[in-house]
Amino acid sequence: MLALHGWGRSHADFDTALADLVQSRADIGAVALDLPGFGASPAPPAAGGAAAYADLIEPVLDDCAARVVVVGHSFGGRIAVELAVRRPERVASLVLCGVPLLRRADRPATKPALRYRFARGLHRRGLLGEAAMEGMRQRFGSADYRNASGVMRDVLVAAVNETYETQLDAISQPVELLWGRNDDEVPPEVAERAARMLAVARLTVLDGADHFVPTEAPAALSAAINRRCESLA
Repeated sequence: MLALHGWGRSHADFDTALADLVQSRADIGAVALDLPGFGASPAPPAAGGAAAYADLIEPVLDDCAARVVVVGHSFGGRIAVELAVRRPERVASLVLCGVPLLRRADRPATKPALRYRFARGLHRRGLLGEAAMEGMRQRFGSADYRNASGVMRDVLVAAVNETYETQLDAISQPVELLWGRNDDEVPPEVAERAARMLAVARLTVLDGADHFVPTEAPAALSAAINRRCESLA
């Protein structure tokens, strides 16, 4: 199985879940990556969303077993979905946690604040300096945006408004959706709608967990992965 972490995180998020899994199943090979731009991996050569990251990760599938269970948390789950669509002969199933697959029902897409858009227009015309523009980014940008720099900011901008209706409709593999009941970033209603779009889906909502299921509920994640691996036997 192949594990892909969320934005701003690293492969270490899966340490406990995968240790439990490998300890109980000697027949399972488990790999967790640092995605480009996070952990020990250098930033990608150019900005792009989940599809661009899937381009970078896809060759890893060819170094794995013939059939792979791909686990994705948050941003990593977006990449997992892209891999499942383009490589169905290698991706046997998915385990997804807290993945922003669809827009939240309570937060329709909105434009940036008017003051920010005005400042951005001035900056593009050379009428507002970079230092002043960065001040506007720090004031109006999300925490992830403020903490990113260089190409990673462009990656975030490319990815943040992506949705995956087309990909969900195209996935024929079984999908485990493992969600924290208290996930405020990607609430369970997103998973419920995604489950209805998938051909084969199992949704488990975990009490006492929020967005960070891999670190908050590693035993539940290990069990979900094990279910998917058993289906390959």
